[in-house]
Amino acid sequence: MFEKLKRRALRKRIDQNLSSRDTSQINKGMRTLGFLVDETLILETDVFDSFSLDYGLQPKDVKVFTFREVRKRIPSLQQNRVNNKDFNWKGEILNQNANEFLDYPFDVLVGYYEGKHEFLDLMVSGSKAGFKVGFQGADERLYDLLIAMNPKDVSGFKKELKKYLTILNKIE
Repeated sequence: MFEKLKRRALRKRIDQNLSSRDTSQINKGMRTLGFLVDETLILETDVFDSFSLDYGLQPKDVKVFTFREVRKRIPSLQQNRVNNKDFNWKGEILNQNANEFLDYPFDVLVGYYEGKHEFLDLMVSGSKAGFKVGFQGADERLYDLLIAMNPKDVSGFKKELKKYLTILNKIE
């Protein structure tokens, strides 16, 4: 029962975040890039490190934050991770690192997950990013650009994203 309340609150919070989104920075060039990644798709986030070189960014300007459905019992030093226990029944994020990530004004944020995912959708909707990119099948209200391809093909996605960001004058 609490899980249903939590999911309903997440959907309500997504709608609130969408109604208050600031789109004034949507045409700004890209200097920072953020990724929200579902760990069921990509376990090793090291593959996103090469985006900085290909896009002409500094490695410090590319940040990755991951979501894992359940917390493992094994202690982890990874701080850029959130799980379903980090969301309360009101749809609020209790993880301080996640809140800092969402408050950072990325020029481009990529929601790297398939379909609709209430927890990650809430994070995307709450992000202060200027331009948001996702995969086809996601909630269209959240994103400015949806790319139709398999998210497991990271190198193909990197080329495709670069193509679209070049067309949109985000990168040179």
